[in-house]
Amino acid sequence: MDDVAEAAHISRPGLYFLFRSKEALFRAAVSRSLEADLAAADRILADTDQPLPDRLLDAFQQWTGRYLGPLADISVVIEDNPALLGPVVDEAPRRFATLVTEAVAAGPPGADPARAEAVAQTLISTSVGLKHQVDDPGTYRERLAVAIRLVLG
Repeated sequence: MDDVAEAAHISRPGLYFLFRSKEALFRAAVSRSLEADLAAADRILADTDQPLPDRLLDAFQQWTGRYLGPLADISVVIEDNPALLGPVVDEAPRRFATLVTEAVAAGPPGADPARAEAVAQTLISTSVGLKHQVDDPGTYRERLAVAIRLVLG
């Protein structure tokens, strides 16, 4: 907590005033990070000037791909501590799935909106699998791009 307080330029008692425990600080940090990732994914997916495959690839890179390599420990800590984090562990992935489903359902012209949920879940499952198979964001991105092309047809 001393290091965190120093980095935040506040006293340790001030830090404890804001966060009653290390767990509360951890929960707030993870929640903030997930909210930022969701907001970025939402902006990316809403940019209909870009082709859907590019938007999907960029959104998945933001949501999962950037947590590979040096940042891999972050996702491990989140996955290993679901009780500590509370409902955000389940809510954030559901919200991401909804964003992806809505983007797939909305376009491109001629796309079958009835398939949107299946497409989104297939891409999410592929992303989860890739996260455990590759250890750098570039390889993740390359392989997910192939999956997106195959799934979207």
